[in-house]
Amino acid sequence: MTIDPGTASRLQAIRMLVRWLERRDFPDRMLPDTPDRGFVMDLVYGTVRGWRRLEWALAACVKRRPAAELRAALLLGAQQILFMPDVADHAALHATVEAAKHGVSGQCGFVNAVLRTLLRQREPLLAELAAQPLAVRASHPDALVDRWVRVFGAGAASAICDWDNTPAETIVAVVPSCGVTAADLLERWRAAGAAARPHATEAACLVLGRGTHLETLAGYAQGWFVPQDPATLAAVRLLAPSPGLRVLDACAAPGGKTVQLAARMRSEGTLVAMERHGDRIGRLRENLARCGRDRWVRVVQGDAGDRETVAALGPFDRILLDAPCSNTGVLRRRPDARWRFSEARLHTLAAQQRRLLANLLPSLAPGGVLVYSTCSIEPEENQELVAAACAGQDEYVRGEIHMQRPGDDDMDGAFACAIRRKPLESAACSPV
Repeated sequence: MTIDPGTASRLQAIRMLVRWLERRDFPDRMLPDTPDRGFVMDLVYGTVRGWRRLEWALAACVKRRPAAELRAALLLGAQQILFMPDVADHAALHATVEAAKHGVSGQCGFVNAVLRTLLRQREPLLAELAAQPLAVRASHPDALVDRWVRVFGAGAASAICDWDNTPAETIVAVVPSCGVTAADLLERWRAAGAAARPHATEAACLVLGRGTHLETLAGYAQGWFVPQDPATLAAVRLLAPSPGLRVLDACAAPGGKTVQLAARMRSEGTLVAMERHGDRIGRLRENLARCGRDRWVRVVQGDAGDRETVAALGPFDRILLDAPCSNTGVLRRRPDARWRFSEARLHTLAAQQRRLLANLLPSLAPGGVLVYSTCSIEPEENQELVAAACAGQDEYVRGEIHMQRPGDDDMDGAFACAIRRKPLESAACSPV
């Protein structure tokens, strides 16, 4: 049976939400490669992002917790009616109910009734929601909001939550030494009718209009730019790679930072891109090939936490450790990550990060620099971890720290810290 595009998009979104509700599959790995990809992404990401407040709103209309298929349809409808003002009410109601006919056997009448109730009660519901505690109205776990209030203060915590709930834009960073500037690309794209603008605070970055397909833009095939939030460039700049050095990118996939390193090294010296997970190696190689760096960069599948593996490749003048983390600085881009957060998981991640850092530092050559970075804003993964790693080791000196709070300077959150290994002849501490 043929169904109209609006219904098809919502049916696809319902099916993705069922997988997320039942198995916590990653939404970004389920997105279809279809013309309606952008709309499906808005539907799914918005629903996952607003899951807590949507459940709160539905609790006023639904007394029993429904099965996953029905829940997904109700959550999707509620998201459109309450938080997607650009979607007409009649479209949200009709197309979602039609999608439910195909995805929720025998329950479309119930979906219709609940969504109509939400429409009638929308204004008082939203007013009541605005009076709820921050974690409820901003749809975040209590554990995250409580710690942010404690670390940053109530006002800053509220601002971070607001940033997290803003749909993420696609941002690209122009690759150094590619032969064009950000201004050149912007002029070409605008001449071709593409919506784009300079980033507010980072000259090397451009912000694309929603729904733009990167592969259609001038410079994509030539590798002139890579998708990259400007906050992540701080780690590359702190590392300061240059031609002729021996450099390790310890957790390299998907390869955006690897490309930036290679460009700054001008393909002179040694750059090893290590990645533990085999299913991510392909993406790493694709990005390097598109940017013309695949024949020079050495890609190695291996665990950066295994000291013998790293030692066999080194020593290195520069090491970038972009460590796996809780992702709390990039929750607007990874809306599902907020629901994976827990204190227990944070401690597990911090233990993994300590192991990685401890195993990599010995492979840093005297006088070399290691940059430890995350896309987290939690002290346990950042300042506290680096301080503990260097405590009692006079050989390693902490240097410049970059801490980016989500929303500041129109960027996502990130942390980076430079650690220098003293030269052999050095006996006294010196700043990086």
